[in-house]
Amino acid sequence: MELDHIVHFVSKNPQETTARWQGRGFHAAVGGQHLSWGTHNALLYLKDCYIEWLSVEKEEIALQADHPLTRQLLHDQVGFGTICLRTNNIQRLNDDLREQEINTSGVLDAERRTESGELIKWKMLFIKEEVTAKLPSPFFIEWQETDGQRYKKLRDHGAIQESNEILAIECCVFGVKDIKRVANAWKKILGGSLELHNCRIEFRETDRLKERLEEVHFAEGVDSVEFEQGRYCLPRL
Repeated sequence: MELDHIVHFVSKNPQETTARWQGRGFHAAVGGQHLSWGTHNALLYLKDCYIEWLSVEKEEIALQADHPLTRQLLHDQVGFGTICLRTNNIQRLNDDLREQEINTSGVLDAERRTESGELIKWKMLFIKEEVTAKLPSPFFIEWQETDGQRYKKLRDHGAIQESNEILAIECCVFGVKDIKRVANAWKKILGGSLELHNCRIEFRETDRLKERLEEVHFAEGVDSVEFEQGRYCLPRL
């Protein structure tokens, strides 16, 4: 299992977010609209995963959307949300989780309309849980295309440049109240290990009101940067 993307809720629109990160020397791109959820995003693609900066575009639609990530966005407003893990057989994963008596959303269809008008589709799977101050579980994605096909399109459309493909995530650090309990729960979901193929999961004790992802460390990260209540440890470009 691999890290697919990190979800960071922001107050800025995708154009503002993209401009901010491009100003730091990172080639971010406007993603598009989730028409059924009332949200839109900006994206920073890396070697084998990406950062998603997600914000509300149309609150009236978001308030009516029966979607776990939208509900968390409305609850949290700003800050790191959770992480999404990539699988190549989401239906089998759903069956495996249910066999462990882990309640899931079932496999959900999803889509996003890009700025150029292209419709991108994928499947999602969530652990069924209420949005609270407790750490949300990771969720899962299966893309309609292979990684190679997706990245070729992204290169062709200019969303990925050579500078993107040398960037990687080293670890994600989550702040929790009970490290042992949360680590055991996540190991059960992730098949026994917190070492993903392309990212390490770490937990530390926090005194914050909400248990959430607190820091994202890039490979060779040396510069600590705060953005929309999230901390990144970034490489020098």
